[in-house]
Amino acid sequence: MNLTISGHHLEVTPALREYVLTKLDRVKRHFDQVVDVNVLLTVENLKEKERRQKAEVTLHVKGKDIFVEQSHEDLYAAIDQLMDKLDRQVCRHKDRLQDHHHASVKRQAAMTL
Repeated sequence: MNLTISGHHLEVTPALREYVLTKLDRVKRHFDQVVDVNVLLTVENLKEKERRQKAEVTLHVKGKDIFVEQSHEDLYAAIDQLMDKLDRQVCRHKDRLQDHHHASVKRQAAMTL
């Protein structure tokens, strides 16, 4: 898995990097076929205080790219909410891969009797 963590108008400190890595472990635990992860942490120059810190993730899995973004006044809270969204989308993608919308052979045989 290739991981890129970058900052825009912000220096990515080792503490931020470690925090993102620990949060990504939850996603990797649910779905281990992740090819590439790009994380972008941004501080926007907005007048209002809220929604200034922004976190974005582009997750490349086999056959699909998953993009999630979240803004908050605290960067750590934005990362938390972002990983919650990402986890839900990865679980949905995994369910779609596993569910082929057809009944098993045993169930079809029982239905015809």
